[in-house]
Amino acid sequence: MSAQIFHQTQNRRWSHVVASFAIITLAYLIALQPARAENGPDSIADLAENLLDAVVNISTAQNVTGSRNRGPQRPQVPEGSPFEEFFEDFFNRQQRGENRTRRVQSLGSGFVIDPSGIVVTNNHVIAEADEITINFANGDKLEAEVIGRDEKTDLAVLKVEPKGDLPFVKFGASDAMRVGDWVMAIGNPFGLGGTVTVGIVSAINRDINAGPYDNFIQTDASINRGNSGGPLFNRDGEVIGINTAIFSPSGGGSVGIGFSVPSNTAVAVISQLREFGETRRGWLGVRIQQVTDDIADGLGLDQARGALVAGVTATGPAEKAGIKPGDVVLTFDGKRVSQMRDLPRMVADTPVGKAVDVTVLRKGEEVTVKVDLGRLEEGEKIASNEANQSETTDTKDEEAVTVLGLSLSALTEDLRSQYNIDEKTKGVVVTAVAEGSGGAEKGVQVGEVILEVSQEAVSTPEDVKNRVDALSKSDRKSALLLLSGANGELRFVAIKIED
Repeated sequence: MSAQIFHQTQNRRWSHVVASFAIITLAYLIALQPARAENGPDSIADLAENLLDAVVNISTAQNVTGSRNRGPQRPQVPEGSPFEEFFEDFFNRQQRGENRTRRVQSLGSGFVIDPSGIVVTNNHVIAEADEITINFANGDKLEAEVIGRDEKTDLAVLKVEPKGDLPFVKFGASDAMRVGDWVMAIGNPFGLGGTVTVGIVSAINRDINAGPYDNFIQTDASINRGNSGGPLFNRDGEVIGINTAIFSPSGGGSVGIGFSVPSNTAVAVISQLREFGETRRGWLGVRIQQVTDDIADGLGLDQARGALVAGVTATGPAEKAGIKPGDVVLTFDGKRVSQMRDLPRMVADTPVGKAVDVTVLRKGEEVTVKVDLGRLEEGEKIASNEANQSETTDTKDEEAVTVLGLSLSALTEDLRSQYNIDEKTKGVVVTAVAEGSGGAEKGVQVGEVILEVSQEAVSTPEDVKNRVDALSKSDRKSALLLLSGANGELRFVAIKIED
């Protein structure tokens, strides 16, 4: 009897041990599993409910003169034909219709960022509008005025006068977003207000050639026509992007590729528009181009990096600081310039008047200069005036020379007139390009002017030949040419030196 009780007691103890072990093991395995939220939120209903009232529909209207399409063209009718009077009357009526003013309306999205009535949207949503109406989720409609707009980033700030405080949203840090993070878009696609869509960040820092400061967030959250100007939220309900564009091969709806202006770009612009009604960006006063592998080799760079200075605006900040065409900007204000398109954003985001250190590569050596930044909006006016100025120069005739497959001649007045070359341009003119040559491959055109060869100024065909010969003897694989086109635009090309 006692032995039986002993065995029963032992069995109970082992059962408790096994059960405890099982519980501990299960808890351990659960702890090792990633949180369910990382596999996607169970529901975004609470988040959406808290944000919907701050997202608005924007209705615009404008008066447009003319018809939507011109219709058939007036046929040639023989004089005296019985149809002459009929066609004359028909097309006269059509002409009167084309000159009639009609009302055009469009819809977009926006969101409130200040309870006093500050609304953000895209510039293209309200561009050229005569009337702007903000439609709120509760049914209220308020007329809006434009505080400021910026075409370069496609942003606009509007103001309404509400009776009380409005629901609003806050901006978050777009640079904290990673590819794969969950995002939510709210907007007015196809006029369907209060539409919520969810997706992920598909890519960051996208350049879609929409403007000089492209660094879009790409998302697969469904964005369609009418979503423009609406917010892209992170999972904390913060605006990390402003929905601006979609990629649609058919021109129709979403195919899962949408683009949003990052909040880190938008916040500075919006702040300036609210304070000044316009942007006040930093200005360096240079025209730049990408450093390709060929150009890097021509400059003696170990790899393609930085921004190549193709031109410098006279009296601009860069010229005053000693920056020259052919310099490669490697760092700006302590930040590395990895590629050409990094520099415009860095400069634009820097306060006007700030003195910054700029490190450039010049003839194989790094040089640091201090630049007092100007204001971009004023610099654009200076650059425009500079393009209209000219000065005369005399150039003597030289015998034609062929180098790198390019037939070269000194700049005479006849050649200036023939190729419409500005009087202030000094260099050697290209009069022919051999088919299949390195120059032809790089797109060198007849009438372009060679200003420099590997950062050395040239004024005669012999200068070009001697400079290329020197490069060849120093085992350089390519010659870097600075070219000026008929319109005065400068560009660098690296042409392979044949053995």
